[in-house]
Amino acid sequence: MYQISNIYALAAFGTIGGALFGFDVSSMSAWIDREQYLEYFNHPDANLQGGITASMSAGSFIGAIAAGFIADKFGRRYSLMLASIVWIIGAAVQCSAQNVGHLIAGRIISGLAVGITSSQVCVYLAELAPGRIRGRIVGIQQWAIEWGILIMFLVAYGCTSVAGPAAFRIAWGVQAIPGVVLFVALLFFPESPRWLAGQERWEECLSVLALIHAKGDRDNALVQAEFMEVKEAVRVAQEAKGVGFFELFGPKIWKRTMCGTSVQMWQQLVGGNVMMYYVVYVFSMAGLSGNVTLYSSAIQYVIFLVTTGLILPYIDRIGRRTLLLIGAVASLILHFSIAAVMATEGYHVTNVGGNENLKWKVEGSAGKAVIALSYIFVGVYGFTWAPVGWIYCSEVFPLKYRAKGVGLAAATNWIFNFALAYFVAPAFTNIQWKTYIIFGVLCTAMTAHIFFTYPETAGRTLEEIDYVFECDLPVWRTGEAKSQFAEDVEAVQRGKSVGEERVVKGDEEKVERVERA
Repeated sequence: MYQISNIYALAAFGTIGGALFGFDVSSMSAWIDREQYLEYFNHPDANLQGGITASMSAGSFIGAIAAGFIADKFGRRYSLMLASIVWIIGAAVQCSAQNVGHLIAGRIISGLAVGITSSQVCVYLAELAPGRIRGRIVGIQQWAIEWGILIMFLVAYGCTSVAGPAAFRIAWGVQAIPGVVLFVALLFFPESPRWLAGQERWEECLSVLALIHAKGDRDNALVQAEFMEVKEAVRVAQEAKGVGFFELFGPKIWKRTMCGTSVQMWQQLVGGNVMMYYVVYVFSMAGLSGNVTLYSSAIQYVIFLVTTGLILPYIDRIGRRTLLLIGAVASLILHFSIAAVMATEGYHVTNVGGNENLKWKVEGSAGKAVIALSYIFVGVYGFTWAPVGWIYCSEVFPLKYRAKGVGLAAATNWIFNFALAYFVAPAFTNIQWKTYIIFGVLCTAMTAHIFFTYPETAGRTLEEIDYVFECDLPVWRTGEAKSQFAEDVEAVQRGKSVGEERVVKGDEEKVERVERA
């Protein structure tokens, strides 16, 4: 069967898995203040609406936990095909929802699919992409999430003119389309070369590396050098015991696990999903109403999309640490600024525009300031945490631990996503502007955590990142660690084995690596 070989084409189709996440996010955010939805589901209060919104995250948590085991057993490609089928079923259940319980069941089923795709798409792309462009390739997944959010929001907005429950049924039924497209596209995808190597299917592994990196030339120096690195990584992996979640916290791996899981935790706690799920609430409190609220929300999603698209070509040059730190510091400033404006210029009300879940209002120029600061925050989030969080967690785990490690990291993302989706609606009801103070404090904490514990991973092969975590350099200097991959390529080009080249150079550390091999 014909296989797609262009890495950008693979990323474009593969990250439809990210678009599924985006579809489900805005499939709810567009409806939470619309009469068709509110009347049919009996005007859910803040706690119930929080539960409905968070139900997708609950399913995603379970899906992400299971994803590593599925991907290790059946391969990255087949795990994504399974997720596509589950997503289509979830869309059908949501579309036919007769009551709140029925709707929650559909969102949980869809969440199972999102849990698998959110963790394994980035693993799959990271294992396919060359180290020098891995950031932009994996980052396309986040861009696809944002396209999904915008497209679904516009579809939902178009459906708001339809009378009765058909309005949201059409929108939720449309969600099945990207699942069908992803399933069909995966029929033409190659399997991950790293997974093939883990199964000792060496000929297939080499063929895929050659297909992706050298148009099928198995003797290409880059292909041969990477093939040797993969073989060494598999040898090390085979010496380790079987991998369960407890092994992810073993003495040689716990630092990576903490980096991979905490970056996903912080990606949620930075506050991005406050704007993704509840932007309609924020803009309503800021004095907007009706279709103006939806227009303004759509503008936010466009800003999100544009900023991530602009940063992707440069994301490998700037580095992961720099972007994460910039995003954390800028976000804490913006959260405290929004809280200050809302606290000093806002006032308590019994409801906002008839919505009993909202008890605080900011009008006039102060309301415009809240909207402007919210737009700036979304831009900052799109430039930094939105793409880099997924990139970083896909890089830090070695081969044997990667699928389960990224699965655990994604599960961490989803459990905090669940908590925030459930927390924010009642928080806006009960503590209003103080919600932003909480996020500002969290951003302060993450800034210190990143600076002192996150090594730099940009621009290296996945196998080289092992050295970054094992070297004695302070984490803020790990970007200076020398790359071995260029020397490996040189050695292959000279017609020598990588091991011989390193011994000739007399580098004790390299000799030790050769002896271990």
